[in-house]
Amino acid sequence: MDEVRIHGGNRLSGKIPISGAKNAALPLMAASLLTGDSLVLNNVPLLADIESMRTLLAGLGTTVSGHAGGAEPSLTLTSARIADTEAPYDIVRKMRASILVLGPLLARYGVARVSLPGGCAIGNRPVDLHLKGLREMGASVDLTGGYVEARARRGGRLHGAKIAFPLVSVGATENVMMAAALADGESVLINAAREPEIIDLANCLIAMGATIEGHGTDTIRIQGRESLHGASHSVVPDRIEVGTYAIAACVTRGDLELIGARTDLLPGVFEILADTGATIIETERGVRVKGPDGRPSGVDVMTEPHPGFPTDLQAQMMAYMTGAAGASMITETIFENRFMHVPELSRMGANITVHGSSALVRGVAKLTGAPVMATDLRASVSLVIAGLVAKGETTVSRIYHLDRGYERLVGKLHDCGAVIERVSDGEVARDQVA
Repeated sequence: MDEVRIHGGNRLSGKIPISGAKNAALPLMAASLLTGDSLVLNNVPLLADIESMRTLLAGLGTTVSGHAGGAEPSLTLTSARIADTEAPYDIVRKMRASILVLGPLLARYGVARVSLPGGCAIGNRPVDLHLKGLREMGASVDLTGGYVEARARRGGRLHGAKIAFPLVSVGATENVMMAAALADGESVLINAAREPEIIDLANCLIAMGATIEGHGTDTIRIQGRESLHGASHSVVPDRIEVGTYAIAACVTRGDLELIGARTDLLPGVFEILADTGATIIETERGVRVKGPDGRPSGVDVMTEPHPGFPTDLQAQMMAYMTGAAGASMITETIFENRFMHVPELSRMGANITVHGSSALVRGVAKLTGAPVMATDLRASVSLVIAGLVAKGETTVSRIYHLDRGYERLVGKLHDCGAVIERVSDGEVARDQVA
């Protein structure tokens, strides 16, 4: 089994190109099911989740050509002839975003059968909000044998509806917004998610002929269309990758220019990093992050829906705060099981006490390298970040989680001075791809 080995102590310095956002690319790929024309997606990252979605769509009948990752990443997806409206368990279990094919299939074909999804084990993430929206648009929905079975009751077409989400859900907003684009009449989504990935999906749907207003606010209006057409769209930069490498620069007291990064995608995050003593500078090509000269100041962080602090950066921020001068409180409000990295950080010498949904982090003078195990995508990268400053060697196992969300993580860090390598069955992966 592959693992990542890190010898801590080196400052990161140089330039890191930011890839397209996984969390934007996946719903965009699902959106190709809404039209028989070709949808061209540029800036698609090469990740395990992207390949899983590609396999899922191909199984449904979508033709996918081109390649993700590399110098000019581009995929062309054509769903002219869908052979099947069932998304099977063997594929869906690997990735939660697979549920995003439900809305497009139901809206275009009037029927869909999708396995309940898998993904990271970071807490209860039910699909009930997805199903609530589709039901209110006129679908009959049943849960049978681990599958969601949905059918449009009125002549095979969904109808517009006023849908108020009791909780903010990115996935439910995406699924219902895509379904509403082909529904009859107007749909209004209240308490909708406002993440940049929502805006990116809406912009792509608009390029495909949809009429959408209010994306980026908590109320989105969609005028349904009889059909949509093909388009070309570039995936937004990955703000979680930006935040991860910004924190890595801070942890190592380094100096990184993040090429393609945008400060507007992470409102508040850069302010918090500045409060720890980091220097944030916008450049012509992206964002430059310089870590504190000494130990960072402790700060309190609470995860919230956008534009608050992203839950997907909580673990990385905790790894950073393990070396802070003083204490910090990290509060997780999105997922209830997202502190599984705490025992692993503690193995490296971190002083962390968990109280329910909050973790009190008392900064220590140094971490010590140790064998640690990744439990989910963001937890795994937090352990890599801790390893960058730990004394001695840190070995991170179960790194298949990393492959789901970070394109060339090992290579990008290695190129900026980190002593890091990926090992497969005892052999070093010389291309440093992770």
